[in-house]
Amino acid sequence: MRHTPIDPGLFTANRRRLVQLLPPGGLAVLHAADILPTTGDGTLRIHPASDLFWASGIEQEESVLVLAPSAVDPGQREMLFLRQPSEHLVTWEGAKLTQEQARQISGIAKIRWLTELPGAMHALLCASNAVYLNANEHERTATEVESRDVRLARQLIHRYPLHRFERLAPLLRQLRAVKTPAEVALIRKAVDITDAGLRRLLAALRPGVMEFELEAELTAEFVRRRGRMAYEPIIASGKSGCVLHYHENEQACRDGELVLVDVGSSYANYASDLTRTYPVNGRFTPRQRAVYEAVLRVLRSSIARTTIGTRLRDWKRAAQVEMTGELVKLGLVTAERAAHDSADEPACKKYFMHGLGHSLGLGVHDMAPVDGPLAAGWVMTVEPGIYIPEEGLAVRLENDVLVTENGPVDLSGHVPIEPDEIERIMAGHAAGGGRV
Repeated sequence: MRHTPIDPGLFTANRRRLVQLLPPGGLAVLHAADILPTTGDGTLRIHPASDLFWASGIEQEESVLVLAPSAVDPGQREMLFLRQPSEHLVTWEGAKLTQEQARQISGIAKIRWLTELPGAMHALLCASNAVYLNANEHERTATEVESRDVRLARQLIHRYPLHRFERLAPLLRQLRAVKTPAEVALIRKAVDITDAGLRRLLAALRPGVMEFELEAELTAEFVRRRGRMAYEPIIASGKSGCVLHYHENEQACRDGELVLVDVGSSYANYASDLTRTYPVNGRFTPRQRAVYEAVLRVLRSSIARTTIGTRLRDWKRAAQVEMTGELVKLGLVTAERAAHDSADEPACKKYFMHGLGHSLGLGVHDMAPVDGPLAAGWVMTVEPGIYIPEEGLAVRLENDVLVTENGPVDLSGHVPIEPDEIERIMAGHAAGGGRV
């Protein structure tokens, strides 16, 4: 693992929260993610399964966590199964976790090898009333690639047709939405790494720099601070900023344009997700500043509305209504069109067509109830934007916000966002020669 060790108390507490939701005789199983192939004999770097990591801190392939809180034998109530280390694996793949290392990471006392899993599962299933199996049930997921969890489900349902099988994902969706203080601290660390990367990017930003060169600055700073890219970064100059999921990052940043940077570091698998929009030459034009400040006002108001009990559809709708007013002032929406604004046909849709934000955690779009309501411990992104293709102008601003009993806490409030501050920082870099 690249990150510093995490207190296993985080994972012990998460498992405790999960088993409290299981009925008497309930059994839950969580799998590691597959290592995905590329071409030939190539593979991608493993992306740890977020549910398994949430419950154990384990990032190793083929690992399996079995939770059986009603088991008669206390040693069977939580068991972690791992690949057994060997000289062959050390030579070809590197060292694998020993049982003692896995105990220290996870806080699980009973660590067993994968060869013991079939027998242990059979014994537990014979004494279980309900088996909770996992699957990726995110509402925006693509399900073309079958997961280890789903393969196991098919096998167990075939072998034990008289058992009652239940979905684990709804329980995890409920639990993972609420971040513990330890999880919030990891998200804060990811935000701080992103802040450092954005400041480094600003030092390199100038007319003529390539978008991929700016991406390189971000990557270098993230890796230097033990982070990774939480998702494919968007570095979109000029009209490309109007493409919501622009990933090419191949164009030159031109004098007089804005560059939209949507990027987040992951630290210990916890993600950040920020967007900033910068003037390539260090100065906003009057029109750019007007659009920028309109988006910033909607961002500030939306953060203030990120409060306990708020339904996400109402949260988004309030931003749409406010954005419509801003677009009228910018001359982009007529007063007549604004008068016919509705939830079904928002008047701002042409220029602000996406959602307001999403849950953040072990996933960039983290697991959480689709409409909330927001509760203390949720971490939400807030990301309004205005996109004007006919002017080659796009502004999106995005911060990460913690919901608390005392109101919203902006975890990224220290990341420069005020237009005057951005111009000052860029002027300082220009005076000092910037980064070559």
